[in-house]
Amino acid sequence: MNRLSTNIIGLAFGAMFGGVLAAGSLHEYDTIHNMLKLEEFYVFGFMGSAVIIATLGLGILESRDTKTSFGGTIALQRSDIKANHLKGGAIFGGGWAIAGTCPAPVLVMLTSGVFLSLIVIAGIFVGLLLAKKQAAGFGDGEHRLTNPVGKRA
Repeated sequence: MNRLSTNIIGLAFGAMFGGVLAAGSLHEYDTIHNMLKLEEFYVFGFMGSAVIIATLGLGILESRDTKTSFGGTIALQRSDIKANHLKGGAIFGGGWAIAGTCPAPVLVMLTSGVFLSLIVIAGIFVGLLLAKKQAAGFGDGEHRLTNPVGKRA
């Protein structure tokens, strides 16, 4: 499969995913805050079913040595829970609670005309830059880098 068709398929699945998020009102600030206040339980079911389906699907693909569209193999990383995982989860969760959204729904918010989502999108890019800076100096928390970021061996 060439790169263009891969991108078109990715765009189509992304649009469908965004439609599902919008249909479930998961892009709305009040829905997320009501979930965090334990008033909207269907959101937990939605997220839980997504985790279960993805886990089973990726496990099946990994066990069959399925090749990706770019010719690579699917190999899930498994690691012990460490302090950096808890810190990262707390930072992500704090941002999620404050903003009432996370990366996928914020794009649905933007396309539905909620222009305050631009602030969250800017915050996502700041977080990505900070993570890249941290990884450049110390690795990704799981692995030590043997080559500086951007340098090929």
